[in-house]
Amino acid sequence: MLYLDHAATTATHPDVIDEMMPFFGELYANPSSSYEFGTDAKLMLEKARIRISDSIHCEPEEIFFTSGGTEADNWALVGAAEGCRKKGKHIITSCIEHHAVLRSCEYLASRGYEITYLPVDSEGFVHAGQLEQAIRPDTILISIMYANNEIGTIQPVDQLAEIARRHGILFHTDAVQAYMHQKIDVRELSVDMLSASAHKFYGPKGVGFLYVRKGSGIAPFLHGGGQERKQRAGTENVAGIVGMGKAVSLAEKNREATQKRILEMRNYLIEAIQRDIPYSRINGSIQQRLAGNVNVSFRFLEGESLIILLDMEGIYVSAGSACSSGEKTISHVLQSIGLPEEWARGTIRITLGEENTMEEIRFFVRRLGQLVSQLREFSDEYLYNKN
Repeated sequence: MLYLDHAATTATHPDVIDEMMPFFGELYANPSSSYEFGTDAKLMLEKARIRISDSIHCEPEEIFFTSGGTEADNWALVGAAEGCRKKGKHIITSCIEHHAVLRSCEYLASRGYEITYLPVDSEGFVHAGQLEQAIRPDTILISIMYANNEIGTIQPVDQLAEIARRHGILFHTDAVQAYMHQKIDVRELSVDMLSASAHKFYGPKGVGFLYVRKGSGIAPFLHGGGQERKQRAGTENVAGIVGMGKAVSLAEKNREATQKRILEMRNYLIEAIQRDIPYSRINGSIQQRLAGNVNVSFRFLEGESLIILLDMEGIYVSAGSACSSGEKTISHVLQSIGLPEEWARGTIRITLGEENTMEEIRFFVRRLGQLVSQLREFSDEYLYNKN
């Protein structure tokens, strides 16, 4: 098996599993309980909160645990909209956001909010000037993702958040793809909210967090008990939270060396594809890009057919966002960067992880070239251009 879809999910690290196991058995108490058994669980939960807050340089009480990135995004947008509705009902986002943000915006639009979707350039960047022009007196929230989940482009979040700060507008960033793969300091970024999900950096599925700067004034998302300082009701997923804390510790310890090695493999892969496979193009920024991301389009074939052939050989890549797999329409991200349909339909996303090796990447690019050539033999247009 050759797994090259780490942007979709990662395997839970064995050390993370070991850290979690006691909380399924002997340490199963509810952390909201007042007796010592529950207090012990609460203590471990708060230790994880401190680990995470230290990783982005915020206060522990600014970290709120969620069921993952989707909930965190929904809470950030809906909570900010409800908390600031007396000020206005205008929200700004980009046209290439994750569906957790876009669908939340659609929901808010149905409730009377006005949404401005900023365009991006051919590399997927939001431009500060266009953001500045889109701001209105009634703008209450700007949500721009840190790094795109499909094409890997890293946004100039520091510049965009500073614009929001100058205008007194809340700024949220979906950092699900970036957290623990990029150094993030919320004090330097000036963001008010940040979403993350554990399963993107070798933690467990079903757990994540939302950073909320003190004084942001967003409304609670889940109502019920008094958990998470009365902001997010429901008995906490202690095992998952503890596992996420451990995954953060492991990722921080090895991040620099790991990212350097992944970057070397990615650069080799991009260079080999561009050199050896004709009619191919890399989508997104080359310079400002997540280390493990390669989004590539091949003309004269269907990406889904290529994915199926790779799958038959135990090689796993994706067509784009895992959350929209199976959809037959062209990715909204590829449409937004102006990729022609004949290229967009031949797109696959390859995302590397820490367990991949250069030997695997060399094997993969050779086999990829062979399968691309095989599929193109069924294309009359390719045979015409070839001859």
